[in-house]
Amino acid sequence: MESQPDEVQERLIEDFTPRLREYIQVEQVLNCAHFLDNEQKELIRQKARTEGNRRAVDLLLSAVVRRPHAPGWFTAFVDALNQSGCEHAADYMQLNLPSPEAEAENDSRVRLIQLLSPSLVEMKTDQVCAHCFAAGLLTADDNEIHLYELTGGSPDCEEKDLYASGELPNSSEPSQPDGSDSVAAAKGPENADIVLRDYQMDVARPALEGKNIIICLPTGSGKTRVAVYITKKHLDSRRAEGKPGKVVVLVNKIPLVEQHYSSEFLPFLKQKYKVERVSGDSQLKISFTEIVAKNDIIICTAQILENYLERSNTGEDEGVNLSDLTLIVIDECHHTQKGEVYNHIMMRYLKQKHKNIKLKKLEKKPVPLPQILGLTASPGVGKATKMKQAEEHILRICANLDASKIMTRSLGEFKKEPKKTIVNVEDRKEDPFGNVIKKIMNAIHAHAELSPTCDLGSQNYEQWVGQNERKAAKEEDQKVRVCAVHLLLYNEGLNLSNTIRMCDALSFLKKEQEEEIKKKTTPDGEHVIQITDTERFLFNLFKDNKEELERLAKNPQYENDSLSKLRGTILREFSTRAEARGIIFTRTRRSAIALSQWIQENPKFADIDVKPAYVIGGGDQSNVKPMTAAEQKDVLKKFRIGDVNLLIATTVAEEGLDIPDCNFVIRYGLSTNEIAMIQAQGRGRAEDSSYTVVDVKNSGVAEKECVNEYRESMMNKAIAKIKVLNQAEYDKRITEFQVQAIMEENVRKKKQKEKAIKNVKLSDVKFSCRHCSKHVCTGEDIQTIESMHKVNVTSEFCDLFIQRENPTLQQRLLDYETNASIACKQCGQSWGSMMMYRGIECPCLHVKNFVVSVSGEKISKCTKWSELPIRFPAFDYTEHASQVAQSSDEEETE
Repeated sequence: MESQPDEVQERLIEDFTPRLREYIQVEQVLNCAHFLDNEQKELIRQKARTEGNRRAVDLLLSAVVRRPHAPGWFTAFVDALNQSGCEHAADYMQLNLPSPEAEAENDSRVRLIQLLSPSLVEMKTDQVCAHCFAAGLLTADDNEIHLYELTGGSPDCEEKDLYASGELPNSSEPSQPDGSDSVAAAKGPENADIVLRDYQMDVARPALEGKNIIICLPTGSGKTRVAVYITKKHLDSRRAEGKPGKVVVLVNKIPLVEQHYSSEFLPFLKQKYKVERVSGDSQLKISFTEIVAKNDIIICTAQILENYLERSNTGEDEGVNLSDLTLIVIDECHHTQKGEVYNHIMMRYLKQKHKNIKLKKLEKKPVPLPQILGLTASPGVGKATKMKQAEEHILRICANLDASKIMTRSLGEFKKEPKKTIVNVEDRKEDPFGNVIKKIMNAIHAHAELSPTCDLGSQNYEQWVGQNERKAAKEEDQKVRVCAVHLLLYNEGLNLSNTIRMCDALSFLKKEQEEEIKKKTTPDGEHVIQITDTERFLFNLFKDNKEELERLAKNPQYENDSLSKLRGTILREFSTRAEARGIIFTRTRRSAIALSQWIQENPKFADIDVKPAYVIGGGDQSNVKPMTAAEQKDVLKKFRIGDVNLLIATTVAEEGLDIPDCNFVIRYGLSTNEIAMIQAQGRGRAEDSSYTVVDVKNSGVAEKECVNEYRESMMNKAIAKIKVLNQAEYDKRITEFQVQAIMEENVRKKKQKEKAIKNVKLSDVKFSCRHCSKHVCTGEDIQTIESMHKVNVTSEFCDLFIQRENPTLQQRLLDYETNASIACKQCGQSWGSMMMYRGIECPCLHVKNFVVSVSGEKISKCTKWSELPIRFPAFDYTEHASQVAQSSDEEETE
């Protein structure tokens, strides 16, 4: 079997994929698939949990056929099928095929059961199973399996009050237009009416009449369920009128795509409508335009829709028009403000709306626009300090969403108000650990001739250091710039010692020092990277003080009072409740991980059965490795089933994520704004829940919390005043704000064009290393991949950097993957990442790591490519691929 070429065996798997989907049970095969690594297995298991066995089989087969192949790969795959009990699948792989007649007869019988399934659902399965056992059709192992499960259903899918329980079965399969999912669907929630509570029906009513509205209800009150109901009624009514319906549900975070799809929209609507989801994590091989065309309901991140609206607008590629849609649901719609992607989408809407007014006056046909439904727990008050400003802020959001009303209701008996406590902390009587860090920072100040104007460890100090770093980079003052980088690290260490254990702060400083030293070494040892006198001074400074820091970190009497107060709060919550379940919100990823570790290592917490886990964000803005969506989902699942009863989370868990009811919430040294406060409080949805704020030195949390309470009260009063406006006055103010928004947008675009650097040759745009000021390249060398990634594939550039493995960068998408960082060969400064794009290595530059000069004028603060008003040409894949192939051929002939 292995003597056949890989192509033949790959083709065999491809040809029999439909049969393999039927006969492979993924979980069983994975237990025997020793040729797959654990990371691949976990991804496939996650796919099975969230999307069902068939989708997971596709992912498994993709992993099996992915090249390069290890020797004996195909035999190992067939062995795994046999060992896992999937003999039928193994037979197909070994071409031990049933006769066409037998196969057709079996398919016909399965199809017959699927067609009869609606009536079979009511049959007495116990009696039928008994007859089947007697006839030898079922074995003893099948004793617990009902007939509808054999044809695609679930044995756990019992009819119950789905809303009251707060639970929804995860659908195992996407909606099937051919009706093949009918048996599984027969027991699904889509056959039960969506029953709304009175307050939910009240807020939904204007939307059911086709009006644009904002629904403002607290976290956990079922806003998404209301949106599902409105979506269903919207599509039902359009279908009854013989009109097409198309609904797009927009979210602002990738995990929310899967959550809304699996937990809400798919279970209730898959029987009648085609539901699909798309996000930056999706591996779909068809365009978004095609997905919109082929489905009734599309759940996606807002940026994807904006990208395709822009494509349609520029005519560069096939895109999507607002007129293609009939309803847009905008989750967390308070983000529909200046600069936010929601607002970019709605600005297109508002411009077309006002063009339509002109078209009607000219008796021309207007362009159809979709209905808008906004969902939020709190619109906030923005920067308002007075009631009038708060009203204007909320009215602007209403105007941006073209909302005819903002709908709120009292939850009545369903309202749960957590008990609130603010815990103040005392300053340390002694802080020798912090004093050593400050001593190091003052030595750096003296070396760099810097004189700070604010307290070390404060946010103002952090901003001051950042300003000096940018100024030094612009002026090529390497001494001050590298000192500023180290000062920021020590400032973070000082803050950590006020938030978590001293040993955690020390671990952070050690790791960062190791990373800085690592930059001065190369993986192969071939290149000598320069170490300046200042860098040598900084490395020795930490080395000289490390022993004293280690000694102090071991002394518990110097720990911060915040940690002591947090310990007392956790112990109280778990010792006074029969079944405690809570969330601790903290400011940084690093503190979330350290707090989780601290709780795990403390025997007092183990004695009262505290089972902690952390959940952090998925972006790459931090040096801490982000969590993948699958990892987040796994932690939340454990929290849901009770394997974890205490989540330590960053702000990623405040907004949107589907987290089960908690009976206590602690905000530890974290206070942002009134919106975040309301959302965090909303996480405490269980009876007798509590909400505690624990202060941390230099955080100002206690004061901010009081301010947020005042702002929440001001927001509620502002909403109440807006709701009593007569409709004519409300519409007048909304129109004024819309016209103002359009005018401001036009002015902004005009200024942007003026700001754009005109008639500048790309050769006049120069990039130099931010650390050593070495000239790196010009704008002529930069090309753009997918209108986003800036790459330099010139041979001259490739001689200037070294590659380092960096696990935090590893990311695999359909056409490209990143798995290494690139750094300056001269000084070790990071420059970006190595991207593998369609089989070609492309060094991808991150502009924040360079000083950019345009026509001789240096730009010191440029953290995103979008801030550089220059257009770089698109990457010519064909030309570069041919060059790579040619050079490979030349190497082989040498």
